[in-house]
Amino acid sequence: MNRLFGAKQTGPKPTLQGAISNVDSRIESTDVKIAKLNAELTSYQQKMSRMRDGPGKSALKQKALKILRQRKMYEGQRDQLQSQSWNMEQAGMMQDNLKNTMTTVDAMKSTTKDLKKQYGKINVDKIEKMQDEMADLIDVGNDIQESISRSYDVPEDVDEAELDAELEAMGDEQEFENFGMESEGAMPAFMQDNTNIPEFIDESPEQSKVKEAAG
Repeated sequence: MNRLFGAKQTGPKPTLQGAISNVDSRIESTDVKIAKLNAELTSYQQKMSRMRDGPGKSALKQKALKILRQRKMYEGQRDQLQSQSWNMEQAGMMQDNLKNTMTTVDAMKSTTKDLKKQYGKINVDKIEKMQDEMADLIDVGNDIQESISRSYDVPEDVDEAELDAELEAMGDEQEFENFGMESEGAMPAFMQDNTNIPEFIDESPEQSKVKEAAG
Protein backbone atom coordinates (compact mmCIF):
# COMPACT_ATOMS: atom_id res chain seq x y z
CA MET A 1 0.00 0.00 0.00
CA ASN A 2 2.85 2.33 0.75
CA ARG A 3 4.15 1.79 -2.78
CA LEU A 4 0.83 3.02 -4.21
CA PHE A 5 -0.02 5.92 -1.88
CA GLY A 6 3.32 6.53 -0.22
CA ALA A 7 4.20 6.54 3.43
CA LYS A 8 2.38 8.82 5.85
CA GLN A 9 4.19 12.09 6.31
CA THR A 10 5.24 12.75 9.86
CA GLY A 11 6.92 16.15 9.30
CA PRO A 12 5.37 19.57 9.91
CA LYS A 13 2.52 20.60 7.64
CA PRO A 14 3.39 23.17 4.97
CA THR A 15 2.26 26.67 5.70
CA LEU A 16 0.75 29.14 3.27
CA GLN A 17 3.64 31.53 3.64
CA GLY A 18 6.09 28.68 3.00
CA ALA A 19 4.24 27.73 -0.17
CA ILE A 20 4.31 31.32 -1.38
CA SER A 21 8.05 31.52 -0.76
CA ASN A 22 8.59 28.27 -2.67
CA VAL A 23 6.63 29.52 -5.67
CA ASP A 24 8.42 32.86 -5.64
CA SER A 25 11.78 31.13 -5.70
CA ARG A 26 10.66 29.07 -8.71
CA ILE A 27 9.57 32.29 -10.45
CA GLU A 28 13.00 33.80 -9.85
CA SER A 29 14.69 30.69 -11.24
CA THR A 30 12.47 30.82 -14.33
CA ASP A 31 13.31 34.50 -14.85
CA VAL A 32 17.01 33.63 -14.81
CA LYS A 33 16.46 30.98 -17.50
CA ILE A 34 14.42 33.40 -19.64
CA ALA A 35 17.14 36.03 -19.34
CA LYS A 36 19.77 33.49 -20.49
CA LEU A 37 17.65 32.52 -23.51
CA ASN A 38 17.14 36.19 -24.39
CA ALA A 39 20.91 36.69 -24.40
CA GLU A 40 21.35 33.70 -26.77
CA LEU A 41 18.59 35.02 -29.05
CA THR A 42 20.27 38.42 -29.18
CA SER A 43 23.58 36.78 -30.12
CA TYR A 44 21.97 34.73 -32.91
CA GLN A 45 20.17 37.79 -34.25
CA GLN A 46 23.41 39.76 -34.41
CA LYS A 47 25.18 36.93 -36.23
CA MET A 48 22.34 36.46 -38.73
CA SER A 49 22.27 40.18 -39.47
CA ARG A 50 25.90 39.97 -40.70
CA MET A 51 25.42 36.76 -42.75
CA ARG A 52 24.15 36.29 -46.24
CA ASP A 53 21.31 33.97 -47.07
CA GLY A 54 22.48 30.40 -47.20
CA PRO A 55 22.71 27.14 -45.29
CA GLY A 56 24.71 28.69 -42.43
CA LYS A 57 22.16 31.40 -41.82
CA SER A 58 19.32 28.90 -42.02
CA ALA A 59 21.00 26.72 -39.39
CA LEU A 60 21.34 29.69 -37.02
CA LYS A 61 17.72 30.55 -37.66
CA GLN A 62 16.59 27.07 -36.64
CA LYS A 63 18.60 27.33 -33.41
CA ALA A 64 17.07 30.75 -32.71
CA LEU A 65 13.57 29.36 -33.28
CA LYS A 66 14.28 26.52 -30.87
CA ILE A 67 15.45 28.94 -28.19
CA LEU A 68 12.41 31.10 -28.85
CA ARG A 69 10.12 28.10 -28.25
CA GLN A 70 11.93 27.38 -24.99
CA ARG A 71 11.49 31.00 -23.91
CA LYS A 72 7.77 30.86 -24.66
CA MET A 73 7.49 27.71 -22.56
CA TYR A 74 9.31 29.27 -19.63
CA GLU A 75 7.23 32.45 -19.93
CA GLY A 76 4.03 30.40 -19.77
CA GLN A 77 5.36 28.52 -16.74
CA ARG A 78 6.29 31.81 -15.09
CA ASP A 79 2.80 33.20 -15.70
CA GLN A 80 1.26 30.13 -14.07
CA LEU A 81 3.56 30.40 -11.09
CA GLN A 82 2.76 34.10 -10.69
CA SER A 83 -0.95 33.31 -10.76
CA GLN A 84 -0.48 30.65 -8.09
CA SER A 85 1.53 33.04 -5.94
CA TRP A 86 -1.11 35.75 -6.30
CA ASN A 87 -3.92 33.37 -5.39
CA MET A 88 -2.05 32.22 -2.30
CA GLU A 89 -1.34 35.82 -1.31
CA GLN A 90 -5.04 36.62 -1.59
CA ALA A 91 -5.81 33.59 0.57
CA GLY A 92 -3.22 34.79 3.08
CA MET A 93 -4.79 38.27 3.14
CA MET A 94 -8.22 36.74 3.71
CA GLN A 95 -6.78 34.63 6.51
CA ASP A 96 -5.19 37.70 8.11
CA ASN A 97 -8.45 39.65 7.81
CA LEU A 98 -10.29 36.76 9.45
CA LYS A 99 -7.79 36.69 12.30
CA ASN A 100 -8.13 40.45 12.76
CA THR A 101 -11.91 40.14 12.73
CA MET A 102 -11.85 37.38 15.34
CA THR A 103 -9.49 39.46 17.49
CA THR A 104 -11.83 42.43 17.21
CA VAL A 105 -14.86 40.32 18.11
CA ASP A 106 -13.07 38.84 21.12
CA ALA A 107 -12.06 42.33 22.28
CA MET A 108 -15.62 43.59 21.90
CA LYS A 109 -16.96 40.63 23.87
CA SER A 110 -14.46 41.22 26.66
CA THR A 111 -15.24 44.96 26.71
CA THR A 112 -18.98 44.30 26.80
CA LYS A 113 -18.53 41.89 29.68
CA ASP A 114 -16.47 44.43 31.63
CA LEU A 115 -18.97 47.20 30.97
CA LYS A 116 -21.85 45.09 32.17
CA LYS A 117 -19.86 44.25 35.29
CA GLN A 118 -19.02 47.89 35.98
CA TYR A 119 -22.49 49.26 35.22
CA GLY A 120 -23.99 46.56 37.38
CA LYS A 121 -22.34 48.21 40.39
CA ILE A 122 -24.05 51.54 39.70
CA ASN A 123 -27.45 52.19 41.28
CA VAL A 124 -29.37 54.64 39.12
CA ASP A 125 -31.90 55.33 41.90
CA LYS A 126 -29.10 56.38 44.24
CA ILE A 127 -27.71 58.72 41.58
CA GLU A 128 -31.10 60.35 41.05
CA LYS A 129 -31.55 60.71 44.83
CA MET A 130 -28.11 62.30 45.08
CA GLN A 131 -29.01 64.74 42.29
CA ASP A 132 -32.23 65.69 44.12
CA GLU A 133 -30.32 66.27 47.36
CA MET A 134 -27.77 68.38 45.52
CA ALA A 135 -30.54 70.53 44.01
CA ASP A 136 -32.11 70.98 47.48
CA LEU A 137 -28.76 72.04 48.92
CA ILE A 138 -28.30 74.56 46.12
CA ASP A 139 -31.75 76.02 46.85
CA VAL A 140 -30.91 76.25 50.56
CA GLY A 141 -27.65 78.01 49.74
CA ASN A 142 -29.48 80.51 47.53
CA ASP A 143 -31.97 81.22 50.30
CA ILE A 144 -29.14 81.80 52.79
CA GLN A 145 -27.37 84.20 50.43
CA GLU A 146 -30.59 86.09 49.79
CA SER A 147 -31.27 86.32 53.53
CA ILE A 148 -27.86 87.61 54.57
CA SER A 149 -27.75 90.14 51.71
CA ARG A 150 -31.10 91.70 52.64
CA SER A 151 -31.11 95.51 53.14
CA TYR A 152 -32.68 96.76 56.40
CA ASP A 153 -32.65 100.56 55.76
CA VAL A 154 -34.22 100.86 52.37
CA PRO A 155 -37.55 99.12 51.89
CA GLU A 156 -37.67 96.88 48.87
CA ASP A 157 -41.11 98.09 47.74
CA VAL A 158 -40.24 101.79 47.25
CA ASP A 159 -42.26 103.46 44.50
CA GLU A 160 -40.03 104.71 41.69
CA ALA A 161 -42.38 107.64 41.05
CA GLU A 162 -41.86 108.89 44.61
CA LEU A 163 -38.07 108.62 44.21
CA ASP A 164 -38.20 110.61 40.95
CA ALA A 165 -40.32 113.33 42.60
CA GLU A 166 -37.94 113.58 45.56
CA LEU A 167 -34.92 113.79 43.28
CA GLU A 168 -36.55 116.54 41.24
CA ALA A 169 -37.38 118.52 44.43
CA MET A 170 -33.75 118.29 45.55
CA GLY A 171 -32.67 119.70 42.21
CA ASP A 172 -35.08 122.66 42.58
CA GLU A 173 -33.73 123.45 46.06
CA GLN A 174 -30.16 123.40 44.77
CA GLU A 175 -31.02 125.81 41.95
CA PHE A 176 -32.74 128.17 44.41
CA GLU A 177 -29.71 128.27 46.71
CA ASN A 178 -27.38 128.93 43.79
CA PHE A 179 -29.57 131.81 42.68
CA GLY A 180 -29.44 133.36 46.17
CA MET A 181 -25.66 133.13 46.30
CA GLU A 182 -25.28 134.92 42.96
CA SER A 183 -27.66 137.78 43.91
CA GLU A 184 -25.81 138.52 47.18
CA GLY A 185 -22.29 138.44 45.77
CA ALA A 186 -21.73 134.82 46.71
CA MET A 187 -22.01 135.67 50.46
CA PRO A 188 -24.49 134.16 52.93
CA ALA A 189 -27.27 136.38 54.16
CA PHE A 190 -26.22 136.31 57.81
CA MET A 191 -22.75 137.64 56.90
CA GLN A 192 -23.99 140.56 54.80
CA ASP A 193 -24.22 144.13 56.27
CA ASN A 194 -27.63 145.56 55.45
CA THR A 195 -27.18 148.81 57.51
CA ASN A 196 -27.13 151.46 54.77
CA ILE A 197 -26.70 155.18 55.61
CA PRO A 198 -29.97 157.15 55.30
CA GLU A 199 -30.17 159.72 52.52
CA PHE A 200 -31.08 162.63 54.86
CA ILE A 201 -27.68 162.53 56.60
CA ASP A 202 -25.17 164.83 54.88
CA GLU A 203 -22.05 163.34 56.33
CA SER A 204 -21.18 160.11 57.91
CA PRO A 205 -20.74 160.04 61.68
CA GLU A 206 -17.04 159.41 61.32
CA GLN A 207 -16.44 162.50 59.16
CA SER A 208 -18.28 164.81 61.65
CA LYS A 209 -16.15 163.55 64.51
CA VAL A 210 -13.00 164.37 62.59
CA LYS A 211 -14.13 167.99 61.96
CA GLU A 212 -14.95 168.60 65.65
CA ALA A 213 -11.51 167.47 66.74
CA ALA A 214 -9.83 169.83 64.28
CA GLY A 215 -11.83 172.86 65.43
